[in-house]
Formats: sequence, C-alpha cells, structure tokens
Amino acid sequence: QVQLVESGGGLVQGGGSLRLSCTASGSMFGIYTMRWYRQAPGKQRELVASITKDGSLNYADFVRGRFTIYRDDTQKSLSLQMNNLEPEDTAVYYCNADITPTTSWHPANYWGKGTLVTVSS
Repeated sequence: QVQLVESGGGLVQGGGSLRLSCTASGSMFGIYTMRWYRQAPGKQRELVASITKDGSLNYADFVRGRFTIYRDDTQKSLSLQMNNLEPEDTAVYYCNADITPTTSWHPANYWGKGTLVTVSS
C-alpha cells in the first residue's frame, strides 16, 4: 500500500527556517508530479509548490523566493525548504503525489497526513 509520510514541522520564530520532508513507501511503478499543500485554521487547503518528474517547478505567489521544493527520486522523497517564515505561514502542510502503485496500471493521487508548522511573531 502506497503511503506518504511527512516530517519536519514544528514551532519557529518569524524570520526563521524549517525544512519539511516527505517519503513515499510501498510498492510502486513510478512517482510523477509531487506537491506541497497547506491548510491554515479556518481556511481552504491551498497549493504551495509543485515539481514534476522532469523537474519543472511551480510556486504559489505567496511563497515565491522564500520556499524551495525539491525531490530525490532515488529516495522517493520530497522536501520543502522554507526560509524567512512569517506568522501567515502557520498551517498544516501536506505532501501530495501522483503515483502508480504496482496494483494498478494507472496513477492515483495520494496524500500524507500532514505536519504542523507554527510560526510565532
């Protein structure tokens, strides 16, 4: 069974940095586009950044220049380096990926359970 597990969240002061990680496990043929989403209290989940299998990047305007997404396909991992954090970045951050499990010929979309990032002012 394919699973995504995030780590690296925590409490940080404004202006500080955190690095989130996500690791995929289970039997799979391939991992395609990988993404980070976030959901702040009382708000809808929103896309933070994405990276395709060939390395094409996309960032939300609110994190551009502060966050960097990268992946390591040999480790089946996804990371998000977050710098110059602001209190408005406080949210649960979710890893998301399109993965073809060995139980299917078609990719499916998977979510991790999330990791909480809290930025104090």
